Amino acid sequence: MKKLALYSIFTLFAGFGAKAQNCEILIKDCEKILKGKEQNFVSDGQVYTAFLDREKAEFKTTFFGGTTYRIATAAGKGDKYVIFTVKDLNGNVLFTNRKFNNSNYWDFKVPGTIPVVIETELDVNKRITGCVVMMIGFKR
Repeated sequence: MKKLALYSIFTLFAGFGAKAQNCEILIKDCEKILKGKEQNFVSDGQVYTAFLDREKAEFKTTFFGGTTYRIATAAGKGDKYVIFTVKDLNGNVLFTNRKFNNSNYWDFKVPGTIPVVIETELDVNKRITGCVVMMIGFKR
């Protein structure tokens, strides 16, 4: 019985380790997407990470007027797995990449400062569970 309990605990921690390792690789992939080919976007210093299993993660931030931003996401090599939706605090959708073949980034400029909620989810037609990484950057 003790061996079974120890095996279960080991398996549980090994599973968390695999998820964490997967997320670390995705962070590097997301950084590449964020910076772009011209290397003209700089991270805001935050890495938004969630391990999803058919649910959504919400992240709150504020976009400042006159700034050009990029939202970048990753959930696997060469992916289009992540759906992200930007909403104002009233729930109005300002943008979703769902309409753009789940593009893994979006560049935009906001005219005025606005607090937003960004929802991330996996496209369940492509992947049901896994780590999602999102980063926000601004243009140099």
